[in-house]
Amino acid sequence: MTPPRYDRGAWKPGDGVFNAAAMAQYTVKLADRVARFVEEGKFVVLLGGECSNLLGPALALKRLGRYGVVYLDGHSDFRTVDNSPYVGAAGGEALALVTGRGQADLTDLEGLGPYTRDTDAALLGIREDDEYAADVVKAGIPVWPALKIAEDATAAADGTIEHLERDELDGFWVHLDVDILDAGIMPAVDSPDPGGIDHAQLQALLRPLLASPKCVGIDIGIFDPDLDQDGVYAAELTDTLVAALS
Repeated sequence: MTPPRYDRGAWKPGDGVFNAAAMAQYTVKLADRVARFVEEGKFVVLLGGECSNLLGPALALKRLGRYGVVYLDGHSDFRTVDNSPYVGAAGGEALALVTGRGQADLTDLEGLGPYTRDTDAALLGIREDDEYAADVVKAGIPVWPALKIAEDATAAADGTIEHLERDELDGFWVHLDVDILDAGIMPAVDSPDPGGIDHAQLQALLRPLLASPKCVGIDIGIFDPDLDQDGVYAAELTDTLVAALS
């Protein structure tokens, strides 16, 4: 599937999420494909793009039942018009959007919003200075910051699984923004920040999550190959993902 051109056009602050119409159309097409694979019992791996890619799987799974999301990211992506002067890039609002916060042309496609309930989400990997973390906590979404994961990644994974393997949930999806990794380890991202986790900790986090019988898929994004001319960071990330999926 070829995504629409990423075009801000004549967007200006106050206009809402830019490229929203094209993003909504792509979300429906992506949801069609993801839903089909999940219905066939296949584990889905979605590669590339940025955090708004989560909208497709989230919509697909809402069509099928009640699913949670594990949001692995160096940032909370919980920006809304209620906590910021304006919104713009959906990638900085993706967790807010899938939990129903934002404009209806993205949050309520097919009348199914919110795609994920606050009680069925978990946020892992944010830095200590994340400006929207308090809003996430207020919403009742469990949060494991990067520093806490670095102390015990297995405990963070176990706590997340306990939260999302509840009987009332049909399953859960994992969203991975690779800027969860420390900037010194993974600089080939849009917003590299210090204070992240390392590859061993990411692998320890991912393996039990992806091995859960309730986990139906993962999307992986934000890696920028233009910032990795020698392919070193891509190779390290690939090794981590292969080990986690094995």
